[in-house]
Amino acid sequence: MPVMLLFALGVLSQSCNDDATTSSSLLGDWLIPRERVFDGGPGKDGIPSLQSPEMLPAKEIQYLAPNDLVLGIKVGDETRAYPHPILDWHEIINDGIGNNNYAVTYCPLTGTGIGWNREVGGEVTTFGVSGLLFNTNLIPYDRRTDSNWSQMMQQSINGELIGQRPEFVLLVETTWSTWQRMYPNSTVTSTNTGISRNYGRYPYGDYRTSEDLIFPVENFDSTLPAKERVLGVDINGTQRAYRFELFEERKIMLDNIGGANVIIIGDRQDNFMVAFENDLPQARLPLELVNDGSTTVMRDALGNEYDFFGQIIAGPNEGEVLTPVNAYIGFWFAWAAFFPGIELVTQTD
Repeated sequence: MPVMLLFALGVLSQSCNDDATTSSSLLGDWLIPRERVFDGGPGKDGIPSLQSPEMLPAKEIQYLAPNDLVLGIKVGDETRAYPHPILDWHEIINDGIGNNNYAVTYCPLTGTGIGWNREVGGEVTTFGVSGLLFNTNLIPYDRRTDSNWSQMMQQSINGELIGQRPEFVLLVETTWSTWQRMYPNSTVTSTNTGISRNYGRYPYGDYRTSEDLIFPVENFDSTLPAKERVLGVDINGTQRAYRFELFEERKIMLDNIGGANVIIIGDRQDNFMVAFENDLPQARLPLELVNDGSTTVMRDALGNEYDFFGQIIAGPNEGEVLTPVNAYIGFWFAWAAFFPGIELVTQTD
């Protein structure tokens, strides 16, 4: 497995060896081997998370290129986009829409963007960047209890809340150009974060395009290029990964994962893959693909039109939303490291 040394954020560097950090942050019981937890370099809050950042109308955003990736969220009829060029520098954005308080967590080293409900143990908290990594993946901490959480395990792995899991919140990752077309009235994170960063520069050099890693992982699988983006689905202890090449043209896939029926919709050109529970009544089947440049990606037999958040945006059941499954896009090496038995889907019907 290739491993390299980078200057993270242009401020601090960390040599990659098998000696875990001796930080006091490693005290107490852990659900993972403590010797496999590494100090990423900048230290606790050295990468500053954001709290309720300034959001601007999409039409006012000038700093994004068409192929820049964003993580989008939809609550009711309101949509917001959190761009990778901001998240590369901050990794966590604590935000909310109405009474929905959520954290957008993003790990640049594993390419994983996952949404969490910030209500933990009956109280709303915020998450910060601990500076620690497991399998080169982000370990957030919550500021209410100082517990450490594994992003990809989606579980508290150390501290008062050890063993607890956050509620999954659906984020859709796609390009800025696709997001603009589908949600032109959304708001987008401004570069006016109050923190001095060069958001026009990617802070990790050629990391996204090389096969090299910064820190070791427990199971390195070379079946695919290390940094190939795949949609991983994790249901009832069963994991499956889907490649973008399966969706050269927009496609609906029906699958069964861990005993659950799943709908997967993907489009390589528009750069998205999403997955939902397939609990639709028989009267709504079969499902029809829509690819007319509009916000609609799928239509059912009753004429309901669905967007890629699974919300019915037109039709007799307008407003209903499909239930998302635990699925998100990330680098192949990361999914294989956390889930060595993951099944790679190589072809579709």
